Amino acid sequence: MEKIIIVEDDLLMREELMDILQKAGYEVIAITDLHDIAFQIVSLAPNLVLLDINLPEQSGFEICKHLKSKGIGPVMMLTSRDKLQDELHGLNLGADEYLTKPCNRDRLLARIQSLLRRFEGQPGLVDGGSFLLDPNTFTLYKGSQSLVLSANEGSILLALVQNRPKVVSKSTLSELLWGTDQYIDENALQVNLTRLRKTLGKLNLENQIETIRGQGYRLRRG
Repeated sequence: MEKIIIVEDDLLMREELMDILQKAGYEVIAITDLHDIAFQIVSLAPNLVLLDINLPEQSGFEICKHLKSKGIGPVMMLTSRDKLQDELHGLNLGADEYLTKPCNRDRLLARIQSLLRRFEGQPGLVDGGSFLLDPNTFTLYKGSQSLVLSANEGSILLALVQNRPKVVSKSTLSELLWGTDQYIDENALQVNLTRLRKTLGKLNLENQIETIRGQGYRLRRG
């Protein structure tokens, strides 16, 4: 079931949107705490975001820009304003769709279905338990912090997350990094794991990777 997040400060409009989407079979989460909205959305890893432009503390434009920098999408912006410059500004910031309120039910659902189909198959953020990982850019998110991993670091961590909580063998990781299950150098894999742990340490995640003697590595639970 696709997860859709609604960011709308008007109570009646928010409830109407929730009712429409829930009846259409979507999992719906409404953001009611309007502090650190972008952080809340990123942590929930939605399939789609309905984002109002006119919010009391931070404009939807700013939130959209932040979300797209984190690889979150698709984002549909909602507004009661119908100025062309607002629409163009939103699209230039990375918004994937722009809809004027009040929303026609059938038009809204059709636009949502179109966006979800367009983004279908594109991997979103993967949940590592204590963090989120973007498999496209190898950007790691923990709370409001983020950092970009190197290609090798990202490949290793992604393999561990995808197989969590199972052990990933050394030969599997060698195949992933170098295209062979034979060690290029007996210390090469260990060097890459050490670098990854050091990088994770910047977000206090250095203990997330557990060495299983004689088998390989796995991501700790939790």
